[in-house]
Amino acid sequence: MATPLAETIAREYGTPAVVIDMDRVEANIARVQAQCDAAGLANRPHIKTHKSPELAKLQVAAGAKGITCQKIGEAEVMAAAGLDDILISYNLLGEEKMNRLGRLLESTTVTVAADNATVIGDLPKAAALAGRPLGVVIECDTGRKRAGVETPGEAIELAKLIAASPGLAFKGFMMYPTEDGWPEAQKFLDTALAGIGLEGLEAEIISTGGSPNMKNIGKLKGATEHRPGTYIYNDRMQVEAGVATLDDCALTVYSTVVSRAGADRGILDAGSKTLTADPGGGLDGYGLILEHPEARIARFAEEHGFLDLSKCNERPKVGDIVRVVPNHVCVVVNMVDEVVMVRGDEIVGILPVAARGKLR
Repeated sequence: MATPLAETIAREYGTPAVVIDMDRVEANIARVQAQCDAAGLANRPHIKTHKSPELAKLQVAAGAKGITCQKIGEAEVMAAAGLDDILISYNLLGEEKMNRLGRLLESTTVTVAADNATVIGDLPKAAALAGRPLGVVIECDTGRKRAGVETPGEAIELAKLIAASPGLAFKGFMMYPTEDGWPEAQKFLDTALAGIGLEGLEAEIISTGGSPNMKNIGKLKGATEHRPGTYIYNDRMQVEAGVATLDDCALTVYSTVVSRAGADRGILDAGSKTLTADPGGGLDGYGLILEHPEARIARFAEEHGFLDLSKCNERPKVGDIVRVVPNHVCVVVNMVDEVVMVRGDEIVGILPVAARGKLR
């Protein structure tokens, strides 16, 4: 049977509805800020999870140094809302990006990441447009094999290139070590720092990430800041990683059981367009139904969530409203224009996902 809150949400907003518990949001913000403070690191939360200037302001009010954005479009939204000290942790390339970056830099303190000479070669254009220096950190690959230079030698050469480029200021290094790769990251960093020291350069910023690495916070000697993102909401991946509990999961998708055509199966009205088909690194199913944890969201169509109820002692009925903890909350948030905010059993407002869809 649906709770009064679920019935109200379904009646006023319909399902599927993405709902955030503001008490849990605020508790998550406070907990991770305290962890960063205890480790002596600045907290620079990544807003790609919530994409909300209002929530970013809560993070800054709690003690965050600044924010991290993945794309310049996100940074533009945040800066327009009055947020400053923004790290864009992604390679920016091309005339259109440089024009936007230059305009952003005119009024906002911005640092960007780069991992190759081509990107660095473009960045002076933005600094010239803004008429002020642009800080640059070098992204280093310490095990994830996505962006980032692979050797300390490459990092040292790029640091020299940045320092020699008009309008650019070398700021340091940015890393995202694997959860068990911190000793290797330390070796990389130590070698890179020694190398730039011989060139008369210093690293003001040594930035680490993200939420799954909160259990490693403070382990990298020389680090100055950490970039957690998912922690504000949490999800099944964070629970699996051991850095959150289900009680820390602040976002759920309220969904209605719309079909029970067979004894062992059913259909939710939340499909791949809501919960997304992200497997969450090998989790079982595509979300956890809090009211029926033995149920399995086995597969999706765009608007259908296929339920395997074969292991359930108590099975949902048509019309039941259930709450689903997503596998990967960041992707879910980017699918909706707004989320419903609740405290306890009360709806307290609607929060626009202001930076959603900012792919550039």
